[in-house]
Amino acid sequence: MSEQKLPVVVIGAGPIGLAAAAHLVERGIEPLVLEAGAGAGTAVREWSHVRLFSTWAEVVDPAAEKLLAPTGWSAPDGTTYPSGGDWAADYLQPLAGVLGDKVRFGARVTGVSRLGRDRVVDAEREQQPFTVHVLNTDGSEERLTARAVIDASGTWSTPGPIGGDGLPALGERAAADRVSYRVPDLNDPAVRARYAGKRTAVIGSGASAFTALAYLAGLAKETDGTHTVWILRRGIGGDTFGGGEADQLPARGALGLAAKAAVDDGYASAATGFRTSAVEKSGDQLVLVAEDGRRLDPVDEVIVLTGLRPDLSFVSELRLGLDERLQAPARLAPLIDPNQHSCGTVYPHGVKELSHPEQGIYLVGMKSYGRAPTFLAMTGYEQVRSIAAALAGDQEAAERVELTLPETGVCGGAGLFDEPGAAGPQEGGGCCAAPSTLQIGAAAPATSGGC
Repeated sequence: MSEQKLPVVVIGAGPIGLAAAAHLVERGIEPLVLEAGAGAGTAVREWSHVRLFSTWAEVVDPAAEKLLAPTGWSAPDGTTYPSGGDWAADYLQPLAGVLGDKVRFGARVTGVSRLGRDRVVDAEREQQPFTVHVLNTDGSEERLTARAVIDASGTWSTPGPIGGDGLPALGERAAADRVSYRVPDLNDPAVRARYAGKRTAVIGSGASAFTALAYLAGLAKETDGTHTVWILRRGIGGDTFGGGEADQLPARGALGLAAKAAVDDGYASAATGFRTSAVEKSGDQLVLVAEDGRRLDPVDEVIVLTGLRPDLSFVSELRLGLDERLQAPARLAPLIDPNQHSCGTVYPHGVKELSHPEQGIYLVGMKSYGRAPTFLAMTGYEQVRSIAAALAGDQEAAERVELTLPETGVCGGAGLFDEPGAAGPQEGGGCCAAPSTLQIGAAAPATSGGC
């Protein structure tokens, strides 16, 4: 079989992987989506209780919508905010259904390479198709060949650890029964009982941490003794809670303000400049110890929301050009580096920024951002539109920008946490102004859920 007749393998049947398949179909290219889980949006379903801060209009891919239209599917109200469960059930599952046998479930990719060539071999490398090793749920293994590979496997399976140095804190593994790396679903009676009336440490400073703070504040209003200790590696300043009312994604701004209200109203206390090095057991509780020797009062539970990182193990035989800090494509990294960026937008980008020394392999979606935060579904949809155009030979369309992104509403980056005054409020207006307190009602706040 000639390489042009081989399918393009897409790894992951989440929002970006399925959008990639839709764009490939639109271009007359055969996709094969390999999903380790049992259904579409497996990772999304794990945070089904969390509401996105993007509206339905911003999380439905145009090519996917065209593919769905003949089935009678119609997009939900574009001005409303779906939960992760809504997104998976009302969009991702129908989309996978339309794609039919182009999507395979229970197929875990364990390795990608060039056929007959490890990463060392130069000879005729670019003339060889890709080989994709797959482990099926029945235990069988197989090798598939592909003309190109789009890795949309995300970062959900590899959350960041407690340790401020990027490594697990001493004692973190031993305390695994008291440590969670997900936003709690307080609608689940067992989960609710785990945190009700308890002292819980929440480690992190992004949208997921904001969500956990707001959820636990709601629980504290209903159950005496419930309190959250919010642990930040930086101080609290004008940028800590995001863009507030100046954020162009209003639900994202409200989320930061909900977290601020949790602190202002006394449902959470903050431990700043605290980079955890150890987790020690104290009877039935845990004590967190910082690098500088500080020890916090004992807590019952710990929720770790320190970001996610890409699993690069199964693409290690490919020649990837990755930024040494973010583990993102080298040409994309300067656009998203939280050490450099403050307010403003991340420029829309496509095949040029996502290409590697190994031609034909693309990391897209959350995985393309490596360890950088603030990824939006719209960004991923633009990525795969551009890549599909390039694979079809339409270079003009591949290089054309078809997306305008909202401002992030976030100032400063994690790399500033050691600089004197880095956490202080900025002068002037815009997204750098200190947010005002907003009264948040009982409804669950919206959050990104990774998009």
